[in-house]
Amino acid sequence: MIKVTEATATAGALKRLSDEGVSIWLDDLSRKRIESGNLADLVENSNVVGVTTNPSIFQAAIGSGEGYEEQLADLAVRGVTVEEAVRMMTTADVRAAADILRPVYDATGGRDGRVSIEVDPRLAHNTGATIAEAKQLAWLVDRPNVMIKIPATKAGLPAITEVIGLGISVNVTLIFSLERYREVMDAYLAGLEKAQTKGLDLAAIHSVASFFVSRVDSEIDKRLDGLSSPEASVLKGKAALANARLAYEAYEEVFGGERWTALAGARANKQRPLWASTGVKDPAYKDTLYVDELVAPGTVNTMPEATLNATADHGEITGDTVTGGYAQARADLAAVEALGISYDEVVQKLEDEGVAKFETAWQDLLDAVTKSLDSKGVETE
Repeated sequence: MIKVTEATATAGALKRLSDEGVSIWLDDLSRKRIESGNLADLVENSNVVGVTTNPSIFQAAIGSGEGYEEQLADLAVRGVTVEEAVRMMTTADVRAAADILRPVYDATGGRDGRVSIEVDPRLAHNTGATIAEAKQLAWLVDRPNVMIKIPATKAGLPAITEVIGLGISVNVTLIFSLERYREVMDAYLAGLEKAQTKGLDLAAIHSVASFFVSRVDSEIDKRLDGLSSPEASVLKGKAALANARLAYEAYEEVFGGERWTALAGARANKQRPLWASTGVKDPAYKDTLYVDELVAPGTVNTMPEATLNATADHGEITGDTVTGGYAQARADLAAVEALGISYDEVVQKLEDEGVAKFETAWQDLLDAVTKSLDSKGVETE
């Protein structure tokens, strides 16, 4: 009889998740995580095959100062602006993480082994500036396995098309609504068609669409609580999963259609759904809810480390938990609407708040780095 050790038990749920066709990406990055060997260990032992970052993650990492002292001192001596300093530090981290994940990238033909870095969130409503920043970030990181994150705002949609058309891989972020998700897929296909016209190799272009999960429950549950009725209570914790499952249905439809078939013949890659914001916000819910209940082939689940560890410890991976639930998902969202909670209002509010949250985090990061450079007696203006 084989003895099940703690290590093998830990690997079990994560391996099962991977075997179901879900790529596990870590939703975090820091200099300490890179230099301590922690990231390499997660890749080696915890089935982690990618990394996502965002302005809040970098604010927490660089704002702490840990691991960045030497580079900050060098940047201060050079007299760089605070914005240049922030970009030098963030791209250095992404470059180092990309090197750690390069073997995964090579082994999966570019499908995984990806590290994402986001355009300046203050550009979310400026198409031209977003395109220019995406090109600059791809050049600065200078690794084939980088993905540039572009927010799925109205202004972001044409930027996605243009950047994909240049052959740059993109992680589309801050998607909350089913309508916007379809627009994102359309923007991706249009970008592939542009790239094809230019004679670029479509097989080298990859994309994921980051569909946010837990924040939908947080907002809708709050409104359900305000109704104080049995009908409202029974719907708590259902909207986010319903929304995500219907997104996967849309993905199957778009990437099973004629427009996609033509591109697939040119070796294009599907734009995979990525479940983002998968850390549970309500302690009443199981901490692996948005992992266990969103298992479907061809998806990515990017997890904060706490969710990764919880999944390893007690995740219940029982096969596909998405594709059989479309009818129930539609019923759940319809029931929420029937109680007077506007889906369209909720998802627009979440998009606006998501952009604002990242803008605030970015400004906090700029302020923290400004203080660090000032403390070294260097002018930062």
